[in-house]
Amino acid sequence: MQKIILALLLVCSLLGHSQTDSLKVVNLKGQIVHGESKRALSAAHILNLNRVEGTITSDTGFFELLTRANDTILVSYLGFASIKLKVTNDLLKGNELIIALYEKPEEVREIVIKSTKLIGVLEIDVKQVPKDRFTRIHINGLPQTYEVGKPKAKDFSSPLAALFQPVDFLYTLFGKKPKQLRKLQKLKKQDDLRKMLSGKFDREVMMEYLEMDRQELSELLSDCNYSEYFIKKASDLQMIEAVLDCYENYKANKKGKIERNNIPERIQN
Repeated sequence: MQKIILALLLVCSLLGHSQTDSLKVVNLKGQIVHGESKRALSAAHILNLNRVEGTITSDTGFFELLTRANDTILVSYLGFASIKLKVTNDLLKGNELIIALYEKPEEVREIVIKSTKLIGVLEIDVKQVPKDRFTRIHINGLPQTYEVGKPKAKDFSSPLAALFQPVDFLYTLFGKKPKQLRKLQKLKKQDDLRKMLSGKFDREVMMEYLEMDRQELSELLSDCNYSEYFIKKASDLQMIEAVLDCYENYKANKKGKIERNNIPERIQN
């Protein structure tokens, strides 16, 4: 009996020690290098997906980031294949990591550059200047935001699908992913992360948090009445702000619908 009690106490002690290690926050240190040449990669992005905290590597490729065991780290660099790293207790024992990234092959597409033709008459030339085609405006007193320009037209299989599909999609998305949206809000508020995301255009962070692929993300923004031009050209920071604006619009519309449903019916004499 005493042996059984002793064994149980030993197991409980080991479990408690393991749990304490998993909750301990440690400053993870390392260097990001080119997988083939081994040269340091400066300005690489390292993001702790669990803590929603990030950093950028120094000129010599080094970084420091607060982590816990079982956190997931996303490492990315322009033109290189990104990797996700699961933090284990062994990685947190004080040794500096060396993380190698490899260049990803990219197809070189033909680009047609069109110039703006000017004729020297100010009144005519000023009309030829390209406008910002995805300017989003906010009107004081209204919770919704609006994009200046034409949104992408949707092609639904039937009038009934056109009526219900976007609404159902947004209700399903935002209703099931409040934690993910809170993480996007945290990304938007931190200055360091804002700077990082303003220069990113790969959508990896958003796809990771929203658990969507690139096509689903494009469809979401399209259902939120953002134009095809915006979806293709916006930075990751602008995309995050767009999704959060869409969420605020969704809440405002939902609140208005509930309030309209609660309007008492007129009593007929």
